[in-house]
Amino acid sequence: MSATAFDRIAVRYDELWTDTPIGRAQREQVWRHIDPLFQPGDRILDVGCGTGADAAHLTARSVTVHATDASPAMIDAAGARGGFGAVVLRAEDILSLETFDGALSNFGALNCVDDLPAFARSLSGVIRPGGSVAICTIGRFCAWETLFYICRLRFAKAFRRLRGSARSSLGVTVHYPTVAELRTAFAPGFELCRWTGIGLLVPPSYVLLRGSLVRLFAVLDRALARLPLLRALADHRLLIFVRGEAA
Repeated sequence: MSATAFDRIAVRYDELWTDTPIGRAQREQVWRHIDPLFQPGDRILDVGCGTGADAAHLTARSVTVHATDASPAMIDAAGARGGFGAVVLRAEDILSLETFDGALSNFGALNCVDDLPAFARSLSGVIRPGGSVAICTIGRFCAWETLFYICRLRFAKAFRRLRGSARSSLGVTVHYPTVAELRTAFAPGFELCRWTGIGLLVPPSYVLLRGSLVRLFAVLDRALARLPLLRALADHRLLIFVRGEAA
């Protein structure tokens, strides 16, 4: 993962994503799923924390969060929120950490990791048996993205995810693993319990919609984005794993 690329956007990341109606709607959908997993007093690892929005949310619920990111500028922004520990650390290097009750990696941080099985093996070494791990990745296919770029006759972008990896506008190689590939990468240390779509009707961040429409779509996503056929059309996939006893 290129930390330099994310250093360049750290100062504007919240403006471009976290604080937008779309960013808030997608993140709140993730929170509805992860809040029951992590209880007050739990110690949780946040891998690829960005500017710390998820860490701050969990901290406000009396969860102890250890936040990591490869980008020093992102960690500076996360540290400014206060209330939780934030350190510069690549996802590939987490094996050096102590044991946690669970872990979170939100909004595509792991799409930038080249060797997911190696990361999963390291993660299994720092999560206690029975601990929950929530992984939110950018999906292999997004209906919104395909339609958006087809309408603009930008066919390469419309189908870029289907190639399995692509070069982002930041110059970073982004991988788009399928749910089956993620399940395989995290076995045998973790068992996939369930997964859901994040951002089915709520679109990717580059689609400009009125806030009222985003809020309506967010309500509909609560009911629709978890359905087996529809969840595969969403912008992201949220997978919930449990660390096995014999991992």
